[in-house]
Amino acid sequence: MKVITLKSRFKILAIFLCVLCFACNNNSYKEDVMANEVEISKDFEIAESEKIISKYKTDQSNIPLNLKIIKSANARYKVKNVKEATYKIKAIAQKHGAYISDLRFQNDLYKKENRFTIKVPQKYFDIVMDSVNAVVDFVEYENITTKDVTEEYIDLETRLKTKLEVKARYESILRKNAKTVEDILKTEDKLRIIQEEIESAQGRLKYLTNKVSFSTIQIDLYESVDYVEEPENYTKTFLDKSKEGVSNGWFFIEAFIIVLINIWPLLIVGITAYIFIRKRRRK
Repeated sequence: MKVITLKSRFKILAIFLCVLCFACNNNSYKEDVMANEVEISKDFEIAESEKIISKYKTDQSNIPLNLKIIKSANARYKVKNVKEATYKIKAIAQKHGAYISDLRFQNDLYKKENRFTIKVPQKYFDIVMDSVNAVVDFVEYENITTKDVTEEYIDLETRLKTKLEVKARYESILRKNAKTVEDILKTEDKLRIIQEEIESAQGRLKYLTNKVSFSTIQIDLYESVDYVEEPENYTKTFLDKSKEGVSNGWFFIEAFIIVLINIWPLLIVGITAYIFIRKRRRK
């Protein structure tokens, strides 16, 4: 029995060692597999990122450079002093080749407000907006809009080119082939219509060019003031009465001098008559 027990113990130990070795080999295999999977996933992510970057570069290269964009902005700001802020913004505009197209100042019991429009070259649009933000104290709102008119611009240029070619052909017909008065009148009528269309297209192109070249920024500046109730009755001070008296006295002097200038013939006649009568009485 002891021999059998010893053999069984050896068998159990051998089986245990085999199982342990197998388990160790299995774990190392899993670790190798996991490492390989991580390396593959990293390579895959790098490849995908390179694809995205290359695609972005391709998309950027396809963007046309000569876009016709009309930019405009509408903003309202709060400042400490409206006059000082307006002066600074005007200086910023002049520095970047811009100008003030219109200006409206308003003052009431609650606030002072100044509204004006800046026409700024498109390349300085963002710079001027950032510079204005550095001057003001609080941004109430800023609305910036862009309008792409590239398609309309190119279409107008193409149509204009075609109409100029048609006009040149009609002028050639008028010089060479129009023999009768009827043919000349018909050709001139066609030329008149084409010329009107050409002028209309040129005017629209000029308008779009100006809108694209100069962006519009409308700015509202306001300054809060302490509310002061408007008095119902106003009593003039001594100084006000004195100023008014001086003004009225000067007005009467001017009126008297003007009256004398207007009646100078009567004055001459009266003085002459007085001198004549006085001499008669002395005699």
